[in-house]
Amino acid sequence: MTPATLSADTLAARALAVFPAGSNGEFNLPPELVRVIDRGQGCRLRDSEGRDMLDFSMGWGSVLPGHAREEVVAAVAARALGEAGPGSWGGTNFSYPNTQSLALGEALLALQPTRARRVRFCASGTEATMHCLRLARAFTRKRHILKFEGAYHGSNDEGVTSLFPSGTTPFPAPEPSSAGISADYTLIAPYNDLDSTRRIIESAANDLACVIVEPLHRCLAPRDGFLQGLRDACDAHGVLLVFDEVVTGFRLAYGGAQHYYNVPADLVAYGKALGGGLPIGAFVGRQDIMDIVREDRAGTPEYVWTASTLGGNPISCAGALAALEIYRRPDTYPMLHAMGHRFREGLRRVLRDAGHAGQVIGDGPLGQIVFSTEPVFDYRSTIRGDRAKSRQMMLGLFRRDVFVNPMGTKLYLSLQHDDGAIDEFLERLTSVLREDVSR
Repeated sequence: MTPATLSADTLAARALAVFPAGSNGEFNLPPELVRVIDRGQGCRLRDSEGRDMLDFSMGWGSVLPGHAREEVVAAVAARALGEAGPGSWGGTNFSYPNTQSLALGEALLALQPTRARRVRFCASGTEATMHCLRLARAFTRKRHILKFEGAYHGSNDEGVTSLFPSGTTPFPAPEPSSAGISADYTLIAPYNDLDSTRRIIESAANDLACVIVEPLHRCLAPRDGFLQGLRDACDAHGVLLVFDEVVTGFRLAYGGAQHYYNVPADLVAYGKALGGGLPIGAFVGRQDIMDIVREDRAGTPEYVWTASTLGGNPISCAGALAALEIYRRPDTYPMLHAMGHRFREGLRRVLRDAGHAGQVIGDGPLGQIVFSTEPVFDYRSTIRGDRAKSRQMMLGLFRRDVFVNPMGTKLYLSLQHDDGAIDEFLERLTSVLREDVSR
C-alpha cells in the first residue's frame, strides 16, 4: 500500500498529513504501517482501526506498571477531581510544591545513597539530564562533559551528540547526530573500556565538569568494575559523576542502578518509569551542588536557574506515588528479573532454531537482538551487527501486530507481561525470522 492508496478519512492518513513521517519521532515506518493508537490495557494496545497489538515498547519504558493500571488511574483521578469526586477541591497544576510532590520528593531522597540529598522536579528525562549537566558545569566552573559513544541522554545537545556516529572518529572527538546542535564541549569515550576512559578523564580533568553515563548503556551491561572505576577516576580528578537513570530508575531495582550496581553518583536524572506512565522528570544530587539553584543566590556567579511549569504537578506525582507503591511490593523485582531472563533465553532459542546468528543483550526486564557473530559490549561492536536484518525483524514484528520501535533498539517488558505474552511474542518472532529476515 502506498500513501496514495490510504483512504483519506483514516486516522493513519490524517496522521501522515499532520505529523512529519506520521509520528512524534523515531518510528520511521512505511506509510502503510502507520497507525494511530486509541487505547491500551495491560501489555496490549488497540489502534483506531480496532486492531490489537502486543506492546513491547510500553511508552519507551515509561509504562512499567502496565497500561491503565488500576492503582495509577485511581490515584490520578482522585487527585484531579478531589477525593470526594466532581465538585470537590482537586486541581491539575500549581507550579509550586504540593502534598504529592513533597511526598514523592521524600520518597526519592529516601532511596538515595548519602551523596544525594536534594531534589527538584521537571517534566521529562531530557530536562532532568540537561539540568544535571548545567549544574555540573556551574558547580565545577568547567565546560566539558564526557559521555559514552552511542548513549542517549535526552534530546538536548549533549544527549544526541555521538548518538548514531559513524564509529570511526578517534576518541574523544564527538560527532553530531543531529543538525542544529553544538558539540563543542562534549567529549566521547568508549563504554566498557575503563583504561581508555581513565586516560580521557585524566587528560581533560582541568576543564572536565562531569562524566554522564547510562549505567546500563542502552541494553549493554557494564563489565565488572567499570562503574566503580568511573567513580574512582572521577573522585581522583575532581570530576562529578552523573547517572542517567531515566531508563534504569525503578526498572533494575527499587533503588535503581545505584543500588543494583552498588555505585553512588553525585547527580542523578530520573524520568520514564518514575511516573508510572505519566510525564515526569526529576534530578537529585548532593546538597552542596543542588544548593546553587537556590533563588536567593540569583545574580551571583554561583547561581543556576532551574524551574518548570509542570515539574512536580500533583497529577504526575500522584501517578508516581501509586507506581512506587507497586514497585515496593516484595515480588516486583524478582518477577521482573525472572521474566526478563525467560524472555532473553527465549530470544536466543528462537534465533538458534531459525538459523540466525545473533547476540541477545539486556538485563532486568529489557532485551535486544543484535545480528552479529561476535560478542557486543560497546557501541562499535553493536553497529558491526547487521542493522538491515534488525530493521527487517522489527518491521516484520510490526506487521504481525507487535508494537515495537522499528529502529531496532531495546524491547521493554512491564509488570503486566506474563508467560503467555512472552510466548505469543516468541511465536510471532519465529515467523518473522523464517519468513521476513534474510539469511
